[in-house]
Amino acid sequence: MPHTLITGASMGIGEAFARELASRGNDLVMVARSEEKLRELASELHAKHGVDVRSCRADLNDTAAPAQIYGYCAENGIDIGLLVNCAGLSRAGEFRELQAEKLDEIMTVNMMAAARLSRLFLPDMVTARKGGIINVASLGGLQGVPGLALYSATKSFLITLSEALHAEASKSGVRVLAVCPGFIDTGFLERTGHNASGIRLPIYGAEKVVKAALRGLENNRVRVFPTPLDGILAFSQRLASRKFTVRLSGLFAGIVRG
Repeated sequence: MPHTLITGASMGIGEAFARELASRGNDLVMVARSEEKLRELASELHAKHGVDVRSCRADLNDTAAPAQIYGYCAENGIDIGLLVNCAGLSRAGEFRELQAEKLDEIMTVNMMAAARLSRLFLPDMVTARKGGIINVASLGGLQGVPGLALYSATKSFLITLSEALHAEASKSGVRVLAVCPGFIDTGFLERTGHNASGIRLPIYGAEKVVKAALRGLENNRVRVFPTPLDGILAFSQRLASRKFTVRLSGLFAGIVRG
């Protein structure tokens, strides 16, 4: 059976994808920077579910990493039937204060790594006339978010890339979607310097994102919103001016005051 490749698999939404898919009997290739965490999780999932779980340590901030991951799969005879681009970075604060190296890292991991991995694995899926790609985007990608300017821009990239690939690949039986969650309780916010106490939207678990994404893949959706509120917020943008929507997104995120 083809394996599922998950980036950012050692924690957060990536780990939740790994746990859910392993419980469904999927063999996995898990990618992350922390080799120790990957091995511990791989051992646990193999023991619990009897699936084949491979650990592929890679730093997606390295532009050569996607090709190395593809090479690892090719050398080990691993066919990838589902690619989950889950690795992501962010830094809360005003754009003008963002350090240059952090700017490059966020763009490389959030956009270029996902695009390169999709470009490498998609042709094999098209040839096989089956497979799928799930890109973990964000509600923040539907508009600019003050205080999360670069993060929201990278998630916009993932949404539009997913929409285009969905159309291009659909005739070959390959499914591509972007899942657009709101605020998730994974520890990601704390690592980005985002004070969660000011957030004016519900914060929910990663498992809800995973199940919604997999259900959306089964139904060949283009964009998936994990909760009804996420869907309502996305739809409501049609009723408001762009300027108001951007301002409101900052208020909901607890970054822009008043």
